[in-house]
Amino acid sequence: MAEETGQDKTEAPSAKRLNDAREKGQVPRSKEFTTVLVLIASAVGMMFLGERMIRSVAEVMTKSFSFSRKEIFNPVEMAHHFMYALQTISLDLGAFLAITALAALIAPASTGGWNFSAQAMGVKLEKLDPIKGLKRIVGPQGLIELIKALAKFLLVGIISTLIIWSLRDQLLSLGQQEVNTAMADLGMLVLWVFLAISSSLILIALIDVPFQHWNHIRQLKMTKQEVKDESKESDGNPEVKGRIRRMQIEISQRRMMQDVPQADVIITNPTHYAIALRYDQTGNGAPTVVAKGADLVAQQIRMVGEANEVPILSAPPLTRALYFSTEIGEEIPSGLYIAVAQVLAFVFQLRRYNARGGRKPYIKPEDLPIPDELKRD
Repeated sequence: MAEETGQDKTEAPSAKRLNDAREKGQVPRSKEFTTVLVLIASAVGMMFLGERMIRSVAEVMTKSFSFSRKEIFNPVEMAHHFMYALQTISLDLGAFLAITALAALIAPASTGGWNFSAQAMGVKLEKLDPIKGLKRIVGPQGLIELIKALAKFLLVGIISTLIIWSLRDQLLSLGQQEVNTAMADLGMLVLWVFLAISSSLILIALIDVPFQHWNHIRQLKMTKQEVKDESKESDGNPEVKGRIRRMQIEISQRRMMQDVPQADVIITNPTHYAIALRYDQTGNGAPTVVAKGADLVAQQIRMVGEANEVPILSAPPLTRALYFSTEIGEEIPSGLYIAVAQVLAFVFQLRRYNARGGRKPYIKPEDLPIPDELKRD
């Protein structure tokens, strides 16, 4: 019964609905994928820049805690200390922050893309509603987030335990090394453990990304009535469309009638169809149809042709073949070249006869060669 009333959202979202949702900022987003990418980028950044950053920080700390009495009471010297510290650490720290920021930008762009529309970037007061926030927490979405959090906790816990257990001998041996060597080795171990744990979260992201896309489409699904309403809104009122279509036909017919006086011949059915042909003797193309029509339009074509002294020839088989095979502005099909050539030759001979006299040309329209595949009854 629900399906008959069209209230079930069983239809896939239309392109317009997806675009409207995007304009409002409703796009598929995977926080898990963003988190994983940022963590891995941070670990990789530390692998390449960590040693330099530690040295820079150590140098700044050493310099910053070494003051003379004169420097303490001289604001200019303190400013120099600050600028030195900033210049020493800014390059390496800036490069590390740039890597993580780039990862934070690439992650959402690779799932739902960036969206800088005014609606998407505007403040949405409904998100501050505590009632709706509570519904999100205790609803299905909150349950899904809880499951993901528990899965991450278990996965990270298991991976961390396995890694620490496999490195137990190396961790115990650190106590037998010198302090500087032990600290360097410990730093590398921590970095590799951090990278391994971050990479393990890829499993969660691989599940979450397709789920977010599926959930996004599910939320935007439409009822059958919504599809009908949107189709009416997009296509417009049928009466208005019909009026526009009639106006287009009238304009097209007026333009077509303006080309009839330039035709070389008008071939008729004799009453149902009329085809006006023009042949450019200076070009390399075939004759083209400049006008065609049936019934009243055909009668109007004949009237315009007679008023402009365009030859009119009754050739029913050829007229039907041209009418159903060629549109206005198109060249005639190759199968009708011979038949149309004979007609044009007759027309040119007729013009010469009318101008100079002599023997009047004659043609048998029923003998014009029409291929079987182009014949129409």
